[in-house]
Amino acid sequence: MNTKPNLAGLGLFDARVPRYTSYPTAPHFSNDVGADLFGNWISEIAPGSAISLYIHVPFCRRLCWFCACRTQGTKTASPVAAYLETLKAELRLLQQHLPSGVTLSRLHWGGGTPTLLAPDMMRDLSRAIADVAPFAEDAEFSVEIDPNEIDAARLDALAEAGMNRASIGVQDFDENIQKTIGRLQSYEITRDAAEMLRARGIHSLNADILYGLPHQTTARITESVQKLLSLRPDRVALYGYAHVPWMAKRQQMIPSDALPTPEQRLGLFETARQLFLWDNYNEIGIDHFATPEDGLSHALQNGRLRRNFQGYTDDRSEVLIGVGASSISRFPQGYAQNASATAKHTTAIREGRFSVARGHVFGGEDNLRARLIEALMCDFRIDRDEIERRYDLPRDALEDMFQRANAAFDGLLQITDEGLFIPQPARPLTRMIARHFDAYDLSKAGHSSAV
Repeated sequence: MNTKPNLAGLGLFDARVPRYTSYPTAPHFSNDVGADLFGNWISEIAPGSAISLYIHVPFCRRLCWFCACRTQGTKTASPVAAYLETLKAELRLLQQHLPSGVTLSRLHWGGGTPTLLAPDMMRDLSRAIADVAPFAEDAEFSVEIDPNEIDAARLDALAEAGMNRASIGVQDFDENIQKTIGRLQSYEITRDAAEMLRARGIHSLNADILYGLPHQTTARITESVQKLLSLRPDRVALYGYAHVPWMAKRQQMIPSDALPTPEQRLGLFETARQLFLWDNYNEIGIDHFATPEDGLSHALQNGRLRRNFQGYTDDRSEVLIGVGASSISRFPQGYAQNASATAKHTTAIREGRFSVARGHVFGGEDNLRARLIEALMCDFRIDRDEIERRYDLPRDALEDMFQRANAAFDGLLQITDEGLFIPQPARPLTRMIARHFDAYDLSKAGHSSAV
C-alpha cells in the first residue's frame, strides 16, 4: 500500500464536505418536524432516564468576524434580561412535557457568550433548570467562557450552580491575527481566566484553537499552541477556520488574500497536531486532543466515543434537548431545531408553544448510515460484525459499500474480515471518505473545506 497518498490527486484540497456533527446534516432538515411532534418526542422519553440539555445564549458584546455561529451583538443588558425570561418560560414548557424522574447527565451553556449573564441572572437560570430536572450522578455541567467577559462574581455564581467543566475559546494568540479576525484576547487575560477557574475547583478545562486563519504561519501557530499548552487544558479542539462569507456576512471583513492555501492549512494542522502529541495528548478523532485522564481518552479506549453538535463527546444519553433560539435537539426519532431568529423564537414561547421550525424524522437507512459515518469520524474504522448484527444488514451489501469507498480513494483503505480501516496517512481524507457513506445530495449545501 502507498504510505504517502497523493492528497491533492484525491481532491483533498478542493473538496467541501460536511463536518458530520449530525446525520443527515442540518442543510437537509425540513419543515416536517414542528412543535407538536417535538412535544410528542419529549413525552416519549423513558421515565427515569438521563438526558442532555443545551442552553443557547445568542448574544455577544462584540461580533468576532471569523465566527459563523448564530449570534447577535448587544451593548446593553436589557435584551439579555428579556431573553432570560424567554429561556425560563421555555424551560417551564419543557418541564410540562417531560416524564417523571428524568435527570441531566450533561448540561452545557453555549452561544454566543453565556458569560454575558450577570451573576444574579446565572443563578436565576440555574434555578429554572433545576426545576426541570436534577443532575444525575456524575453529571457534567460545562459553560463556554469568554475571558474578556468573565470576573470573580460570575465565576462564583457558576461554581455555586455546579459547573465542573469550562470551555475557553482561544483561536490564536498572535495579536496581528486577532486584529484581522476581530477578536482581541491576550494570553494574559486567558491565563487569568484559567487560573480563576481552577481556584474555584473547576479542574476540567477545554480550549478551542483555530488553524487556517489569515496571516497564520507555522511559526505563529507554534507559538500559540505552546502558549496554550502552558495552560494545561484537559481537552483541545483544533478546528479549521471555515471561511464561508456567503453564509456569514461578517466574514467579509476578513481579507481572503491573507488566508493560507489549502496545502498550507494542512501544514498548519500537522504542526499543531505534532505539538499536542509531543506533549502527551491523545489524538481524538479528526480534530480533538485530550490528556490520558480526560473522559474523551477513556471513551476512545472503551469504544464509547460519540459525535454531536458540540464535536466529540463521551455522553451516552440518547436524548439531547436544545433550549433557546436556533438550538437543535436530537432524539431516537430524529432532529428538531428551534426558530433561528430570536424574535420568532420568543413569540412562540410567549404564546405557550415550542418554536421548533424544522428538523428531520429518521427513516430508511438514516440510522445505519449515521452509525457508519460516526464510526469513521470517531474510530477511523467500521466494525463489520457490529453493523451486520445491529442493523440486520447482509454481508454483501456492506461489502459493496466498502469496495465502492475504497475504489474512490485508489485502494488506500484497508478492508479485512473485521471491517474497514482508515490508515494514518489517509486520515486527512476522513470527512471525504465519510461522504461516500452519505445518501443525501451534498451538491447544494455549501459546506466548508475538507482540510
